[in-house]
Amino acid sequence: MRILQVMASRANGGAETYSADMMASLHAAGVEQVAVVPRASIQHDRLAAEGVRLSADVLDTRLGLLRRSRLAALIEAFRPDLVHCWMRRAASLVPKLDVPVIGWFGGYYEPANFLRCSHFVGVTPAIVEHMIERSVPAARAHYVPTFPTIEAAEPVRRADLATPAEATVLLSLSRLHEKKGLDVLLQALAVLPACHAWIAGDGPLEGDLKGLAVRLGVADRVRFLGWRSDRGALLRAADICVLPSRWEPFGTVMLEAWAAGTPLVAAASQGPSALIEDGSNGLLVPIDDATALAAAIRRLMAEPALTAHLIERGRADYQQGFTREAVTERMLALYRQLIADHAAGRSRVVRKGA
Repeated sequence: MRILQVMASRANGGAETYSADMMASLHAAGVEQVAVVPRASIQHDRLAAEGVRLSADVLDTRLGLLRRSRLAALIEAFRPDLVHCWMRRAASLVPKLDVPVIGWFGGYYEPANFLRCSHFVGVTPAIVEHMIERSVPAARAHYVPTFPTIEAAEPVRRADLATPAEATVLLSLSRLHEKKGLDVLLQALAVLPACHAWIAGDGPLEGDLKGLAVRLGVADRVRFLGWRSDRGALLRAADICVLPSRWEPFGTVMLEAWAAGTPLVAAASQGPSALIEDGSNGLLVPIDDATALAAAIRRLMAEPALTAHLIERGRADYQQGFTREAVTERMLALYRQLIADHAAGRSRVVRKGA
């Protein structure tokens, strides 16, 4: 089984991180693959360190025509049994091929932007339904969730982040983007004087969010950490993981919190609403409601039994279906099935022609 992975985004986000997580996991499972990843992406060096075979030169130019030409040459040389396109930009580069081509949906993308793809993978059942509603045949729309990658590390030292030991630490692992609702977290922090917030991520709203923290009088209790790769160490040091997103198709951070044993509070956007059972494996609050978010945080601070219950149930849900091993095997099983079905289809055509 020879797999060509194409991930063309240079951004630092959850989708890019997960695509690299899966490539690294498939490599560890012994899959023969080549990964096309921009040299400018932080995932490139990470995958190289993992031993994944890379072909970054395909994307070294910004000229779309030259990228497509280089990718076509790589496909001709490698002769993959299957091509996996991570998101729209990757799918736009792939030529018409006589092998299965997967388009990966980490959100509610438009299938019309994945014209060269023969099959589609969505990270939630709702995203798969979205594909089918937009004319993707049900037999070609597949559900494979994400998995979290939590490093085995000790918690970060609060002193290293200028945070008092006695503070209740609220952690957000998120792109600094309007969709992520981090302004709502800062507004909630303004009425939670015992809390400090760690915001780990980068993005276009960094300056705006820092300015808002000053205006709200909470700047001394907020740490903007930038992009971090030690997510597990941060989660283990925090008291509560907060996901205030206005728009969140899935949200692997929920799985990371469950795996790390950190209680979770999330706004009821698409992904959290599908995954979180309020009061069981996390707490859900209305979108854009800083008052409700602050109330949920206070509830966890005041009810240790509830916190323990959320941690226990979250860990159980993670173990049941979202471990790296389980999800990687699910993706491998899909690869095998698509390759086998394609081979069987070609064999039928040959027999019919004979």
